[in-house]
Amino acid sequence: MSEALDLLFTNVHLATMVDGYGELQGAALGVRDGRIAWLGPRSEAPAANAEHDCGGAWMTPGLVDCHTHIVHAGNRSNEWEARLNGASYEDIARQGGGIMSTVRATREADVDALLAQSLPRVARLLSEGVTTLEIKSGYGLELAAEERMLRAAREVAQPLPVRVVTTFLGAHAIPPEFAGRPDEYVTEVCERMLPALARAGLVDAVDAFCERIGFSNAQTERIFAAARMLGLPVKLHAEQLSDQGGAELVARYGGLSADHLEHLTQAGIDAMARAGTVAVLLPGAYYFLRETVQPPIAALREAGVPMAVSTDCNPGTSPMTSLLLAMNMACTLWRLTPQEALQGATLHAARALGLQGEIGSLEVGKQADLALWNIARPADLAYAMGSNPCRAVVNGGIVRPAHIG
Repeated sequence: MSEALDLLFTNVHLATMVDGYGELQGAALGVRDGRIAWLGPRSEAPAANAEHDCGGAWMTPGLVDCHTHIVHAGNRSNEWEARLNGASYEDIARQGGGIMSTVRATREADVDALLAQSLPRVARLLSEGVTTLEIKSGYGLELAAEERMLRAAREVAQPLPVRVVTTFLGAHAIPPEFAGRPDEYVTEVCERMLPALARAGLVDAVDAFCERIGFSNAQTERIFAAARMLGLPVKLHAEQLSDQGGAELVARYGGLSADHLEHLTQAGIDAMARAGTVAVLLPGAYYFLRETVQPPIAALREAGVPMAVSTDCNPGTSPMTSLLLAMNMACTLWRLTPQEALQGATLHAARALGLQGEIGSLEVGKQADLALWNIARPADLAYAMGSNPCRAVVNGGIVRPAHIG
């Protein structure tokens, strides 16, 4: 007789996210050693040491928020209010606002302060079924502050039940001490900051902001080359405000993802399709900035480029801590189907982090990171604005209430 399962979830409907929703109704799912060991019809389930009656709930993979700037200090609601009262971005920048406002606040905060400000934001995501979270640096823009951000990101997973993936985004903006010297700052990023942070074990991937107001294609390529020398995967803020050929560049480096993509061209789409680079869609920033140019969803779909959906949680352009709302926005604003939106927050989001072999679908051998939902059908997760039907979250086979404080 085979070894009994540690835990069997019964009276449950499964959205495996394998081949569409991958629906299995009236099913069961078994866990052993923190991993999915069996799933199928309840009548065929093997013996288990314990059972958990799900009460007819739906089970999906735990949600994956694959693009966030959630660790930061300070608040920029005053700038948002000023813009709505008629101030321009230039006005705010001249008064010391914008990203540099967050940089100043973040540089002044130690790891404990960063953690204290960030944990409530993370907890709100977890209450909606998120079990894996990417967190970028990029508001320090100098070695010590970037290190504090990344250490705080790592420490998020100590008090809260979440897997954290860290991304170094030193090339987010030019810091004031390097004003007018962007190439020198890129040298600082490539030769001092990135190697030191990688040696400290704080970097899982490397990102950059390739844009006219950010870093050029050539400067970004220098950063990617430095990442490659260290064996680190790359991703990119690409084609958000203009076409800078960023998607083609990150695809050439086998990048995990290209993110934003409102101004993506067919050449970029074709390059991403060939490389298997994920398109990470960020409707929160599009909404908050009242943009009008939409990502080329139909062309991405036609080319077979996997599309992930994320919150882009950040203080300036997407202060959103609801992945369910991001899914709804992607459907309503850009015409993703509810199935595509759920795939985008599970299967494809996992791929955008290089974790598709571990999480993102209900398959034997994958980590038992799961979410239970009081819904009638999987499409409900992208349907109801402001609703949170999450009943419970499972992290490595351990069942927890959805609302953790």
